[in-house]
Amino acid sequence: GGYVSDSLDMARFGHDSAATTLIVCGVRFMGETARILNPEKRVLMPDLEATCSLDIGCPADRFSRFCDEHPGRVVVVYANTSAAVKARADWMVTSGSAVDVIRHLHAQDKKIIWAPDKYLGQYVQEQTGADMLIWQGACVVHEEFKGMELQELRAAHPDAMVLVHPESPASVIAQADLVGSTTAIIRAARELDSKKFIVATDRGIFYKMQQAAPDKTFIEAPTAGRSATCISCAHCPWMAMNSLRKLASVLESGQNEIHVDPEISRRAQISIQRLLDFTKNKNKTMLGNDA
Repeated sequence: GGYVSDSLDMARFGHDSAATTLIVCGVRFMGETARILNPEKRVLMPDLEATCSLDIGCPADRFSRFCDEHPGRVVVVYANTSAAVKARADWMVTSGSAVDVIRHLHAQDKKIIWAPDKYLGQYVQEQTGADMLIWQGACVVHEEFKGMELQELRAAHPDAMVLVHPESPASVIAQADLVGSTTAIIRAARELDSKKFIVATDRGIFYKMQQAAPDKTFIEAPTAGRSATCISCAHCPWMAMNSLRKLASVLESGQNEIHVDPEISRRAQISIQRLLDFTKNKNKTMLGNDA
């Protein structure tokens, strides 16, 4: 069977699966994370050239120098980074866990280096008050959402709730009824009472939202002004490289295996495992409070 989720959950699903081969339909950092958490399994991808603007915008050599220039700070990186960047980090986080982890570190008076997404970093800093040096990367999809055009769209649909991914600019986040990860956005679509939503994230998740709430209406948040060829161009070009034809080819050939240098994998696993342990302990605490 298959599984649809973020990179960390996919890797965990692969770890729990009896399968010896995992095929990750996503971008390269997702395949690398699956390989790091499943070193004994073969990890394949439909297209090894599928990458991510956040990954591209944070090359490991430059980031390592940046960290060296600012010693004494805890290095926290977003999941959308290469294995080599994760290996340089103390913590890896997801969009759903970033605020909790940074709040935890801030409570210990830790100063932070954050990479790579500047908008997510600014949002986390605003939520936590932490001292953060923020790398200036951005997602090519979420960076294009426009605050002024969103305001006009909201005026045209006053009955709609606005759901925003935190990789979006501050002018967009400021108008949100809910800010959250793709998982949180899908859950909100299912659980909130509103029958109409304006959604600022990659339109690739709209089918999951429609599955979760088939009786509700979803409108893409605008990414461009009136002169653009599309009102909303919110679609990752690299994720779109995963086609059924390429998936069938990988299933038949067994090619396109992801490899990660063993030492990089070992070091990256430390930053990933910190998040897994943190999440597990947080869930235990919540269960204890409910008892």
